[in-house]
Amino acid sequence: MLKAILKTELRITHFVLLMSLLNFLFFHFPFYAYVFNHIDYKSLSSMVLIVSLVVLMLVTNAFVFYLLFFLSRIVGKSLLVLFFVLSAVAVYFVNTYGVIIDESMIGNVLNTNYQEASSFFSVKLILYIVVLGIIPAIYLIKVKIINVSLKKFFLTSSLTLLFIVVLVFANASNWLWIDKNSKQLGGLAMPWSYVVNISRFYIHEQQKNKKEILLPNATIGDNEKSVVVLVIGESARSQNFSLYGYKKNTNPLLAQTQNLFHFNATSCATYTTAGVKCILEHTNSDDLYEILPNYLYRNDVDVVWRTTNWGEPPVHIQEYQNQEILGKDCKGEGCQYDEVLLTGLKERILASKKNKILIVLHTSTSHGPTYSKKYPPQFETFKPVCNSVELANCSKEELINAYDNTIVYTDYILHRVIEDLKQLKAYKSAMLFVSDHGESLGEKNLYMHGVPISFAPKEQYEIPFIVWYSDNSSKQLKPNKMLSQNYVFHSVLNFLNIQSPVYDEKMSIFK
Repeated sequence: MLKAILKTELRITHFVLLMSLLNFLFFHFPFYAYVFNHIDYKSLSSMVLIVSLVVLMLVTNAFVFYLLFFLSRIVGKSLLVLFFVLSAVAVYFVNTYGVIIDESMIGNVLNTNYQEASSFFSVKLILYIVVLGIIPAIYLIKVKIINVSLKKFFLTSSLTLLFIVVLVFANASNWLWIDKNSKQLGGLAMPWSYVVNISRFYIHEQQKNKKEILLPNATIGDNEKSVVVLVIGESARSQNFSLYGYKKNTNPLLAQTQNLFHFNATSCATYTTAGVKCILEHTNSDDLYEILPNYLYRNDVDVVWRTTNWGEPPVHIQEYQNQEILGKDCKGEGCQYDEVLLTGLKERILASKKNKILIVLHTSTSHGPTYSKKYPPQFETFKPVCNSVELANCSKEELINAYDNTIVYTDYILHRVIEDLKQLKAYKSAMLFVSDHGESLGEKNLYMHGVPISFAPKEQYEIPFIVWYSDNSSKQLKPNKMLSQNYVFHSVLNFLNIQSPVYDEKMSIFK
C-alpha cells in the first residue's frame, strides 16, 4: 500500500483522496479536539456527529480537490502546494497560541508588520512548515496525475454531491449545535478557514466607506490653555495592575500619584485595529467615522500622534511621528523601547502656538509573545521570566513574570508623562491611559488575544482605564461603574472644552 501511495503516477480519484487524508491528518487535530471538548462524546448521537464530521471533512475536501485538478492540474497543484504551506503555519499558531482563524484574525495577520511578525519566529515553526508543508508539497509536485473522462467526472461528481447532501440531512438533529459553534469550527477547518475569511475580509474592506464620515463642525469654548495626553496601551489587561487589586506591586509609581483614578472598563474587540478604532471614535460602529485626532485637528486643535505600534485608522494630521522619526532626537537605552515616545514631550507642548493640544502616544509595551523584550533590563522586577516565543513551553510563573514586567514599565512611562505635565503650570492638563484590548496568558490554554469578542475570555477584554488631571483643572469625575472605550472621545472633548453636536455628556468621565 505504501508503494502504491509513493508511486509517481496516480489516478485523479486516488490522488485527491490521498491529499484529503493528509490534509485531515496534518491539520485537523484542533478541529476535532474542539468537537470532543464541546459535546458529550459518549452518547450515540454525539458519536454519529463525530463520525459524520470526519467523513464529511474527507469527502468534501476530496471533492473540491477533484474539481480543481480536473479543470487544471497546474492550477490545482499550485493551490494545493500553497494550501499545505499556509495550513502548516496556521495550525502552528492554532496549536501554540490557541487562536481561531476567523475574519478578525485574518485582519490581524494582514495588518502585521515585519517587526511583529518576526517576533513569532521559532525552530518549531520551521519544523511545522518543513514537515507538514514543504515535504508534502515536493511529493505533490512530482506525482503524475492520470485524469478521467468527462463522463466519469460528471458521474463521480454527481454521486459525491448526493452523498454529501444525504449526510448533511442525516445530521439534521445536530444542525443547531453546528450553527452555534460555526465560527469556531469554521476557524479551525483547513484550508477553508483562511481561504474563506481572507475573501470575507477584503469584501468587507471594499464595503467600508472609502472616505471617513465627517462629523459636524465643532467650536472651541474658551481660550484657556489645556492639554490632554492620550496613551493607548497594547495588550494590557486590568487584572495585572496592582491599582485594580493585583497582589504583585506592578504600579509602584502610579499608586503614589495624587489625582489619579482608575475605572473598570471593557474593550470593543480583542484585536488592535478594532480596539484603537473604538477608542478614537464617538460611537461603536462598523462605519468609519471621523476619529478624534482628525476631528480635533480639523477644528483648530494642535494634534500630535506618536507611535511605536500600528493598526490605527487613517490619521489625517500634520505631525505623525513613528519610532524612526522620534529616535533621531532620542538619547539613551530607553530609545529602543516605548520611552522613545516621551522624547521632548514637554518641550513640544510648550512650543505649541495653540491653546488646545491633544497628544496621542500609541504604545506596544505588552504585546506578546516576546514580553521580556518589551522593557529595559532594569525593569525586570519579577524573575524568572519567559524568553521563548512558544509560550506554552514556559512555566506559568515565568510567563506571568515577563508580562508583569511590561506592566511595571507601563507604570513608569505613565508616571513620566504625568511628571512632565505637572511642570506645565500654565496648562490645565490630563492624562488618559486606555488599552486596545487585554491578553490571555495560558488561561484555558489560550495565549495572547484575537478570540472573537462574542466568546472571548474576560482576560482579553477587561482593560485598564486610568485618568490623571492637574490640580488647576477644576474637574471632577463621575462615579462610573463600567466604561467602554468610546468614553475617551467624549471625555477629551469635555476636558478641552470642545463644543460639538456629537458630544454626549453621559459618555464623559468628567462632570
